[in-house]
Amino acid sequence: MNIDRIEFIAWMERIMDRFDILNEQVNNVQKNRNNIDGEELLDNQDLLQMLKISNRSLQRYRSSGKLPYYTISGKIYYKLSDVHQFIRDSFNAPCHYIRVN
Repeated sequence: MNIDRIEFIAWMERIMDRFDILNEQVNNVQKNRNNIDGEELLDNQDLLQMLKISNRSLQRYRSSGKLPYYTISGKIYYKLSDVHQFIRDSFNAPCHYIRVN
């Protein structure tokens, strides 16, 4: 099968147009992902992967009040800003080493 250059370019433009449409749809889905008041919500699985912790550790952080959470229709969510604050609060103060000669 032999196609000429003009036909090939036309097909490639159509394919690229489809990719642009798909890219726009993916971006819209990501923007509309779990949000409340314009802020992204993360579920347990998101947080477990992000923080690389166990389910039990996450439960301890919730129970101790260190990490605020919200229950919506029986599912637990966390505001991204609360997660960032939790991470900031979890850092220890930097150690200053005294150099001894």
